Amino acid sequence: MHKKIAIIGIGITPFKARYLDKTYFELAYDATKLALEDANKNGAEITHKNLQSTVYGIYNELFERQFMPDIFINSYLGMNNKPGTRIATGGATGGYTVRMAYAEVASGISDLCLCLGVEKCNDCYDEQTGTTTPEVLNAIAYSADMTYEYPMGMMAASSYVTMVNAHFEEFGNPTEEQMALVSVKNHGNAMNNPKAQSPMKITVEDVMNSRIICYPFKMLDCCLYSEASAALILANEEKVKELKVENPIWITGVGAANTDCFIGNREDMGRLYSNIYAAKAAYKMADLDYDKIKDQIDCAELHDAFSGQEVISYEELGFVPFGEGGKWIESGGPFIDGEMPCCPCGGLIGCGHAVGATGIMSTGEAALQLRGDAGKHQLKTIEKGRAISHSIGGPGAAYAAVIIMTNEEGLKKP
Repeated sequence: MHKKIAIIGIGITPFKARYLDKTYFELAYDATKLALEDANKNGAEITHKNLQSTVYGIYNELFERQFMPDIFINSYLGMNNKPGTRIATGGATGGYTVRMAYAEVASGISDLCLCLGVEKCNDCYDEQTGTTTPEVLNAIAYSADMTYEYPMGMMAASSYVTMVNAHFEEFGNPTEEQMALVSVKNHGNAMNNPKAQSPMKITVEDVMNSRIICYPFKMLDCCLYSEASAALILANEEKVKELKVENPIWITGVGAANTDCFIGNREDMGRLYSNIYAAKAAYKMADLDYDKIKDQIDCAELHDAFSGQEVISYEELGFVPFGEGGKWIESGGPFIDGEMPCCPCGGLIGCGHAVGATGIMSTGEAALQLRGDAGKHQLKTIEKGRAISHSIGGPGAAYAAVIIMTNEEGLKKP
């Protein structure tokens, strides 16, 4: 029997290209303050003094220009003399941070744990070009194998495009047009999210005509790097009752997996094995059926760093059979009015990708949907009371984390 752990507070700052007036620890403070205010709105009546531990999601020290940035946040938040642990797993940093915060509370080490992610990448200014882009890309490049892959030009986009192209070779999808539909969907969903960096009403033709980044990825197939912070407050069942929290969202399944970081070593280059194993572990813990998962959840906040990778994730997470992800996006299945909406907040493509914060943001957004508090991008109906958040990252998407959440009504359903 797994212990019941709830999300009782959610705080998400706006995702922006750059915060000129804030440090990374000030951004972290803002998200924490929002999460505490949200918890108190739901009846908790707590301050930072009640938080017993923190798990920090901060992907890249070169972004912050600070080794061990978590300890500076810890002091700035007034969490001195309390434990804090940092997670860094590429694009999956946020999802793994939620997993570790869950473990902190489920183990009994903490009754109340702050799960906090932040990234501030665009202070890495390059004097020669007058832009931040080269320095950001160099910082990301250190996540690739520096011995063999990086000298051959391996970067984030080329890493993911290798898997997408291999998937296309095997199944004939996703096509460029099918990938473009993901961009249309997620940029469009972001138009109803005031915290999103990249809300746009675009067409498939707009995506197809945007400049090529790494074939077949176009500019509008790719997320933008962002600056932001996101925070969750996790509590055990006893603390939820003690605080009289009105609308807790229960974490019922947590799954994670690390696969081979060298894509060429994998049995099938077109599969994201980390996704499959993480999803199956989370579904088993939540007592859900991998083969029927689409009928058991209301929505999913997926890690859509690149549009083609979202299409593959439909298959890896069990929404549709292998090879049918492209057909599903064409049918409108993952659109906000479809049979199982994916990325109603806009995802990474619509919101932006503040790496350490992203998976925490997506978990918070899924929880807001279950609470009915997602604002203008709230789904019209929440029938099953369950939602998924999903994070992948690292070289060749070697890391993956899947979180299953359930509201009070969802707990009563088979």
